[in-house]
Amino acid sequence: SLQDKNALHLYSVNGKYLGSETLKEEVSDLCVTGEYIVMGSLQGFLSIRDLYSLSLSISPLAMKLPIHCISVTKEYSHILVGLEDGKLIIVGVGKPAEV
Repeated sequence: SLQDKNALHLYSVNGKYLGSETLKEEVSDLCVTGEYIVMGSLQGFLSIRDLYSLSLSISPLAMKLPIHCISVTKEYSHILVGLEDGKLIIVGVGKPAEV
């Protein structure tokens, strides 16, 4: 099935295999920022994973439409998500009081 074909693999700078994580969604874009991987899927989920363990940092956020692109502001305060219908969703990062 298609679920068995999607995986995230982690390698060191020297090419040493460090681990992998099987994914349920088809990744359309990802962005590595600091110690996190921010990923968007064609199934409409925004996921944030730890860079070293590849585990989910929070539950995936449903955007309800396929995600075409992701960007993170240089202050790491917001995630910009471009959807299939042309909408731009801005997601605040941090505690609610900080956002």
